[in-house]
Amino acid sequence: MRAAWLLVAVLRDPALAERLEARDWTALLTAARAERLIGTLAGKLDGLPVPEDVAAILADARADALRDRQQALWEIDRAMAALAPLECPVVLLKGSAFVAAGLLAGQGRAIGDLDILVPRDRLDAVEAALLAAGWEWVKPDPYDDAYYRRWMHELPPLIHVERDRMIDVHHTILPLTARRRPDAAGLIAQAVDLPRSGDGISPVRVLRVEEMLCHAAAHLLADGDLTGGLRNLWDIHCLIMEHREAPGFWEALAARAAHHDLTGPVRRAARLSARIFGTDITRSWRQSRFTDSLFAARLTCRTGWGTESRPLLRQGFYIRSHLLRMPPLMLARHLWTKWRKGYRPAG
Repeated sequence: MRAAWLLVAVLRDPALAERLEARDWTALLTAARAERLIGTLAGKLDGLPVPEDVAAILADARADALRDRQQALWEIDRAMAALAPLECPVVLLKGSAFVAAGLLAGQGRAIGDLDILVPRDRLDAVEAALLAAGWEWVKPDPYDDAYYRRWMHELPPLIHVERDRMIDVHHTILPLTARRRPDAAGLIAQAVDLPRSGDGISPVRVLRVEEMLCHAAAHLLADGDLTGGLRNLWDIHCLIMEHREAPGFWEALAARAAHHDLTGPVRRAARLSARIFGTDITRSWRQSRFTDSLFAARLTCRTGWGTESRPLLRQGFYIRSHLLRMPPLMLARHLWTKWRKGYRPAG
């Protein structure tokens, strides 16, 4: 069994781990670490009998996940404090939102950057407030800085000078050069407040769960080459499994996906989640497409040593990701500029 599929199998049925041999454990742990699912795996295997050296690795992973959660909550608190004087709507995205909202998708999740969504016409004020509070720019290259500001869905990333933590300030969820144009104002308007928590963080907003799924699907399938995509698909699996039985959930998801021009990515994400993680999706969404096999193969191309396999397939998805992001002539100009500056795609 390929390492990624072994990881998927154990996430779906942790009891399988009791039958693993030493070589399987190497493949499982390296794949989980490479896909940034080691904390999730450690949580799933907590309390089950595993080899002693594996138990030590999993204990470290659980400790790391707990630290990530605490750091994420602290960064939310600091960002909210810095932006509070602006009286500007600030919506948490991705892992930080899952943790702050106490969602299943946040359990054991690796959280790197703090991602927030703000109105585009408040970007200058948000940027100034964050710089005044100790964040500074990461992108020193003038071309990269200008590219972000003109064409991307976010400001150039910032890092806090003392805490070494990144913040990504989004004004929408896909690049402005992409063919799909989600309704960013609608995302912010429909966001929901979280009650003040016992962790002491200020009141914050998160997307409605249907729009969390729209964002997750857009991030996975309309804005990248699917590198490390299993973790994003696991987010989608958890969000669906936690809310699929809520009254009107599937109708609301379909409506919001259509509103944001994301029907294709959302339905494909649901099908891939069902195909790989066994997500229980509504019957009318189950009819698969031929190309789903290619996406599933791309998401699971991981060797027993944690490295990615299938270079031609990965190269194809790399080209696809750029074609989704911008028109061909603009893409050629952008890649030529980056090439002259020494950038080479990972491979």
